[in-house]
Amino acid sequence: KTLLEETVQRLKPLAGKPADLLILTNHEQIPGVRKALPRFPKASLVAEPAKRDTAPAAALATALALRRHPDAILALLPADAVIGKHPVFRAQLAAAVRAAAASPSFVTLGIQPSYPATGFGYLHLGQKTLGHVGGGPFLRVKRFVEKPSLAKAKGYLRSGQYAWNAGIFVWKASTFLAEARRQQPALASFIEKFPKKGSFSRYLGREFPKLPKISVDYAIMEKARSVLAVKAAFPWDDVGSWTALPAHLPTDKRGNTFRGPVLSMESRNNLALAEGGRPIALLGTENLVVVDTPDALLVCPKNKVQEVKQLMKVLPNKVL
Repeated sequence: KTLLEETVQRLKPLAGKPADLLILTNHEQIPGVRKALPRFPKASLVAEPAKRDTAPAAALATALALRRHPDAILALLPADAVIGKHPVFRAQLAAAVRAAAASPSFVTLGIQPSYPATGFGYLHLGQKTLGHVGGGPFLRVKRFVEKPSLAKAKGYLRSGQYAWNAGIFVWKASTFLAEARRQQPALASFIEKFPKKGSFSRYLGREFPKLPKISVDYAIMEKARSVLAVKAAFPWDDVGSWTALPAHLPTDKRGNTFRGPVLSMESRNNLALAEGGRPIALLGTENLVVVDTPDALLVCPKNKVQEVKQLMKVLPNKVL
């Protein structure tokens, strides 16, 4: 199964009806989504007309939810996470929904760090308990922390006051709109002017590309009046980065992780994904990430893979 299929399957028991699940993606991904989920309601699969990051996506989801109910509660969940103990996950997410419904707070599920990760953002948590949920107490999020240096990450781990930011947020639609009015007027205006009934495709195509390209963390969460967190009691891993894949794919005795036709000689600790219709050959290489797709080839040291986003900004559009 794809991670998207697993995400939908994990959430189905919480959804009142299939239409309560909403998938936001870009136009290029629509055929792949329909292939993976052929029975998913077409009306709940929405293509963003431009790549504008997670804050405009959150605003779009909020606008769509408000079309259905003025007191709608939303949960924003990335589809590139591996999550275990599904009943525990659902119980904690349901508790977060109840907390968001009962207060003007955003609620997030923070991940208990298991090592000093430098590839994740962190949540600095308060120590005062603000209520309880199945997996532990609700705590105030004091601040959002950028991806730290190794030294800082070690300090966060020792302190016990930090959690990984998994990008899982729950909010009441009215709470998001109020914060958008205060912090991001363009997002608020987009929500308020969104068609309340009938087709919205023309409005979306015209107005969505005008929205600022910014993450929901920067746009809303970091300066929100109230963000609560509960430490997740379920296993979680973010496979949105190449270096996370070896934990979920077979690895040979030399520490190599391969997918597709890969030939390796005297090579160690490499990750190679051959998805471009041709084989990859490695000879005497160590600690490389090699990803071959039909439209681009990436080769970089594992310790540079976090910088790929910077590389994407300067690649010519025809490659993207």
